[in-house]
Amino acid sequence: MDLGLNGHKAIVTAATRGIGLAIAQLLADDGVDVAICARGEAGLESARKDLEARGVSVFTKAVDVGEGEALKAFVAEAAQALGGLDCLVCNASGGAGMGEAAWQANFDIDLLGAARSVEAAVPLLAESDAPSIVFIGSTAALEYLGVPQPYNAMKAALIAHANDLSQALAPQGIRVNTVSPGPVFFEGGNWEMIQQSMPQIYERALAQCALGRMGTPEEVARAVVFLLSPAASLITGANLVTDGGFTKRVGW
Repeated sequence: MDLGLNGHKAIVTAATRGIGLAIAQLLADDGVDVAICARGEAGLESARKDLEARGVSVFTKAVDVGEGEALKAFVAEAAQALGGLDCLVCNASGGAGMGEAAWQANFDIDLLGAARSVEAAVPLLAESDAPSIVFIGSTAALEYLGVPQPYNAMKAALIAHANDLSQALAPQGIRVNTVSPGPVFFEGGNWEMIQQSMPQIYERALAQCALGRMGTPEEVARAVVFLLSPAASLITGANLVTDGGFTKRVGW
């Protein structure tokens, strides 16, 4: 299928490893010029070389997504460097954790980071012929995972906000969707660390995956890139669960 993405311009936050990098790589393979951010310069340089080798223009900047003004500036600079903006992927997360510091991190990065990115991007996206936004959610927002933690609640809020935005931005032609991965295993990722340090938790999660395995960043990226593309032109306000049957609830 031709997704119709060739020549488009995209921003992906937190895109030097894991799901974020896989999204940027797949976009680049489809001929999309990409702008990425992360906190570490070394990771950005490695990702830039990888993406440029795929034949597209690349803009990178070290940004803490939890810092509002820096994030908004990145969106503006990225669109200027790329010559426009068609796609926005909000992938950054404060991650798992407990206590007030974790609540604040997940609020600032997962939720406010997405809200601020959209605020900065909407005037630019409105000039596109096929504008689209995808938030990266989580199945942690959908089912109880054994411990109540800020990450779960903020991902649920993110899904709700995406749904509201899909209605509010529809008159401008801007589609907004969420992709919610289940457990995703990759080298250096959270589930590899859990496998090594908490094998019982890892095995319990693996057993819950109906397909008998955890997902890969590339599999999640395919769902994201499809939703970003003109091939998904009728889809907005959706939460696409990509979890290999990990969740058991019925989605209506």
